Amino acid sequence: MNVSAKLTDDQPDAALPVAAPPPQQALARGLYADLTALRAELVRQADARMAGWAPAVRDLEFLPSVENMADWLALRQADMTALQAPLASLGLSTLGRLDGHVRASLDAVIATLAVIAGDEAGDAGRDTAAVYPAACAFSDGADLLTTRRDAMFGAGRGGPQTRIMVTLPSEAASDQRLIQALVREGADCFRINCAHDAPKVWAAMIGHIRAAEAEFGRRVPVSMDLGGPKFRVQEVSDGGKHRFAAGDSFAIANRLKDGPAAMVCATLSHGALLAALVPGAEVSVDDGKIWARVTKVKAGQAVLEVTRAPAKGGRIRPGKGVNLPGADLRVDALTPDDLSALDFVVQHADIVAYSFVQTVEDVRALIAGMQARVEPGAPLPAVLLKIETPLGLHNLPDLIVEAGGVLPVGVMIARGDLAVEIGFDRLSEIQEEILWLCEAAQVPVVWATQVLEGMVKDGQASRAEVTDAAMSQRAECVMLNKGPHVVAAVAFLRGILGRMDRHHAKKSPRLGPLQVWRG
Repeated sequence: MNVSAKLTDDQPDAALPVAAPPPQQALARGLYADLTALRAELVRQADARMAGWAPAVRDLEFLPSVENMADWLALRQADMTALQAPLASLGLSTLGRLDGHVRASLDAVIATLAVIAGDEAGDAGRDTAAVYPAACAFSDGADLLTTRRDAMFGAGRGGPQTRIMVTLPSEAASDQRLIQALVREGADCFRINCAHDAPKVWAAMIGHIRAAEAEFGRRVPVSMDLGGPKFRVQEVSDGGKHRFAAGDSFAIANRLKDGPAAMVCATLSHGALLAALVPGAEVSVDDGKIWARVTKVKAGQAVLEVTRAPAKGGRIRPGKGVNLPGADLRVDALTPDDLSALDFVVQHADIVAYSFVQTVEDVRALIAGMQARVEPGAPLPAVLLKIETPLGLHNLPDLIVEAGGVLPVGVMIARGDLAVEIGFDRLSEIQEEILWLCEAAQVPVVWATQVLEGMVKDGQASRAEVTDAAMSQRAECVMLNKGPHVVAAVAFLRGILGRMDRHHAKKSPRLGPLQVWRG
């Protein structure tokens, strides 16, 4: 259907108005004043932020992205909700989809308001040609993001715009057919977890991936996860047999023998955890299955009371993860094991996924560690920042600048630890805000953790998992974990992503024809 022709046919006698009616002119004048003041404050804040950021940006091609992120952060300090409905009533952008081109979108709306307001808007109302941004100001950011997505996660083979990353199991080292099947069904890149196996196994996996590249005629990048500091239960005095219910108590100590004799006692894998325990602090065990609150602390031990547990009780077992939501754990993200793995990773990986990164010092340590392992000027892998803690989340803009100013950078929304750390109830909001921030920075995002988990493990996705997979289409890449049905899950996910591409591009709905109610 020719849309413009259809609209003309419906209104054959309609004529374009010469000027807006007085009420709309008055509204436009008020909005013009509001937005020009908002823009002036945006420039002031963004310039101040850039004064601190610019020295870290050695890759000057990344500078416009950093500038746009600075604009976005400045704009999002203001509450613009009261402006949005009036803007919509004038047929203008409500500024809800400007993330990739902040200043251009604001300038275009201001220029159009000047036209609607007429001479009362001042000089801009009489001569707006100079203030309308060029068309490329709206497309350059999206083009950059697409280029960076393809460079980091592969160019794809047609079909979904969102790339699919698959975590490889240990057996992939001896099963080339698994990798072939995954690439055939639509896997674009692979993840190897350096917390497991050893360089010999990793090398075998990568060898199979390179063979698949040759077979299918396309690049298949490899991301290698550095394990990071491990916050886990180390030992349990009863071997993990007791089932805890709400109201039960247990102890955490430096050594089992330091704990109270009449109470189950656990030790932890990292001394910083015990040191961070203070009365009232919350502790999560086993990905949030058990929650407890610290009731008493003395030298070398803490006593905790269980506040939440499964109906049948929950066990505290060696190897289970431990989180301290709200605790300021200033722990080096790079461990001795990571530095050892880095010897292999910098030579073979396309991407280094950085676990538990929280500060710019963490980023500098990784980049320095990589540079020390190659000849000066040699290419280095891209950096994928895994956001897992409140501190890492708070510092994310600075982390992006510090890493992206030197190397290609991406962000992984590591929803497992992040959900426990910030609260499951906040995860849905925070994952959206990370997507928006990264679009403003023109940095690709990986949507990770438990995507289609039921299908990957058991062959059947839940209805909620299908919706989550559809939401992942707004990221540049989505990660599937390992499991017996992962090949089928790749094909299933590819179909979902392709269908969602017809309806959404990032935050923008795409108004293609619908099939359900066709006449």
